[in-house]
Amino acid sequence: MRCCGTGRTIAAVARVQQGYRCSACGAESAAYAGRCPRCQAWNTLDVSPRSLKAGTVAGNVRRAVAPGRTIGLASVGDDPGDRLATDIPEFDRVLGGGIVPGSLILVGGEPGIGKSTLMLQAASRLATRGIGVAYVCGEESPRQLRMRATRLGVSGEGITLIAETGLEAALSAAEGVGAPVLIIDSIQSMHVEGLESRSGGPAQLTEAGAQLVGWAKGNGIATLITGHVTKGGEIAGPRLLEHLVDAVLYFESAESGLLRILRAVKNRFGATDEVGVFEMTGEGLKSVESASWAFLDARDRSASGCAVTAVIEGSRPLVIEVQALAVASQLASPRRIASGLETARLHLLLAVLARRGGLSAANMDVVATVSGGLKLRDPGADLAVVVALASAIHDRELDPGMALLGEVALSGAIRPVQQAQRRLSELARLGFARCVVPAGTPACDGVELVRAGTVRAALHAALPLRAEPPGAAEA
Repeated sequence: MRCCGTGRTIAAVARVQQGYRCSACGAESAAYAGRCPRCQAWNTLDVSPRSLKAGTVAGNVRRAVAPGRTIGLASVGDDPGDRLATDIPEFDRVLGGGIVPGSLILVGGEPGIGKSTLMLQAASRLATRGIGVAYVCGEESPRQLRMRATRLGVSGEGITLIAETGLEAALSAAEGVGAPVLIIDSIQSMHVEGLESRSGGPAQLTEAGAQLVGWAKGNGIATLITGHVTKGGEIAGPRLLEHLVDAVLYFESAESGLLRILRAVKNRFGATDEVGVFEMTGEGLKSVESASWAFLDARDRSASGCAVTAVIEGSRPLVIEVQALAVASQLASPRRIASGLETARLHLLLAVLARRGGLSAANMDVVATVSGGLKLRDPGADLAVVVALASAIHDRELDPGMALLGEVALSGAIRPVQQAQRRLSELARLGFARCVVPAGTPACDGVELVRAGTVRAALHAALPLRAEPPGAAEA
């Protein structure tokens, strides 16, 4: 049997259109295979009709398609609307001033770090301001959520619970509630009908994210979803989920276990380098307004290997402490352990210290960390790391009233830092009277500046050497 003069049989056309789709990850394949080429799962490829080329149907007959809607860019308004402030200062800071209506926000973090607590507190603050909230409790029962609310002192007025794990049913119920804010806790607990894979699988998360984006934009309802992270610290599931949402926030735990750091890695409506600092208490998460004091609260002024610096995180300066420890090693290859800064950066600064500063740690195990669990990304803290390492190698403490600013180059030169005046002003506010800075740094009231152009000059200014340091012979 032939098809309308095309010279191709209907069976042949059917074979062209037919393909295979993986029930685990959704990948499509033209030929059958026992193992999915994407997720490597066995026996998951099922027969699935493949999409035809755009604008054609069987027999290569053009299909009439209505033209899409066009809008002139100049005629589109640039006002995103009034943001919905949660009255949680650090949360609003990271979001850029509040929640934008119709946006989709993903909050990720390790289990037990406080994602659900933050969502419930945000829902309570919004409800207090008369903004209704629909809360999909996919991981907890309504009774469990009520117990959490009682512990946090949340009355629950204005918050409507939706005890559903089916995404379509949950969204339908949320439309019936008519609340301008929807919270889903968590995205891994949601199940999309029609997909045979388990909840939280790659195919489920991809489809759930796509449906949530269309639903939030189409209804103008701000949607916040929580998500778990993998051992590598990334949100579980395909990275496509992070591309679909408007904002991605990561919850990190400080080394002490009390501080929580909320960091924006993606934000279409605000800065991507903002951080919020919270303290976990018996009454829930509390915003830490003076984050610098929190990072220096447990500081030991008499210990060696401790240096203070100021970094810029988003729109504010933070004063932090860099700690280093160096001990004699019995290993052929001494260990290098870094927490809060990249191990590669630690290796680089140790090399500069040995070559340009005349101080080697070739026969020592070296550990470096940052106070408060903050991830150090600002190159302006390089000088503090170098001096902390030198102090640890010599086992001599630094002046507790001194701070250090500067980026270290491979040549041993100390480069200027951005927004130096804001950093120095924050140091002066916290009582630091002396600071080693790059040459050319303008003066600042309240802080005595010690200008140094090289690493060797900075070491002599911050840590006057009285004897041959350990490991100097290997330098």
